[in-house]
Amino acid sequence: MSDRKRKIVIIGATSAIAEHCARLWVQAEPVDLTLVGRDPGRVARVAGDLQVRSPQSDIRGVQADFLDPLAIRATVDGIARQGPVDIVLIAHGSLPAQTVCQEDLVACREALEINGVSPVLFAEAFASHMALHDQGSLALIGSVAGDRGRRSNYVYGAAKGLIARYAQGLQHRFAGTGVRVVLIEPGPTETPMTAHLKAQGARLADVQEVARQAVAAIEAGKALAYVPGRWRWIMLVIRHLPRAVFNRMKI
Repeated sequence: MSDRKRKIVIIGATSAIAEHCARLWVQAEPVDLTLVGRDPGRVARVAGDLQVRSPQSDIRGVQADFLDPLAIRATVDGIARQGPVDIVLIAHGSLPAQTVCQEDLVACREALEINGVSPVLFAEAFASHMALHDQGSLALIGSVAGDRGRRSNYVYGAAKGLIARYAQGLQHRFAGTGVRVVLIEPGPTETPMTAHLKAQGARLADVQEVARQAVAAIEAGKALAYVPGRWRWIMLVIRHLPRAVFNRMKI
């Protein structure tokens, strides 16, 4: 019996959903876990918490530039040199104010890059290594906001829509191989990123439950998972609403 620990990499490891996914993985079994983030102090805090929860796990933090393609390539290649990766979860993002993106093109570009372009670049860099070993699960966190553009957050939704189309293509590329590509689409979830929505009275999903369903989908190798699951049916309706009806909705 092999004593090799599963090798898991989380990009954007300080996001609330990612942190709770990591807790589930280390609590299930000792793992070899690499946490990648932009802020080394926050990465160290998350790593320390996880190490207490699972002293037998090997946990390390990596600081990375999330917008520079060459830096992303170097970061991923450095991780891949340590051996084949079993699971990659790409979870980073931000929730910009739509009105700010409309008025400030710099903010608009940054929102598109951090929520859409950057996750794709990380995924593409890992995909080449996974193809080489013909194994592993590559999971990306998108959003129900990517399913149909809405006036309240269409810049953010456009970036998440990019992730959805990219994941579909990657799934097509790896069909019939040992590499699985999983797209996770959370509905509005209670995290620090959505604190302003909660203050406005929005109903938000529990982050622990969202993480539990996300991890279950990754372990099962699902192509697409709405979390919580009810969002599959909500978005089915939203996607198919006639434009004349949809345009009268203030959402």
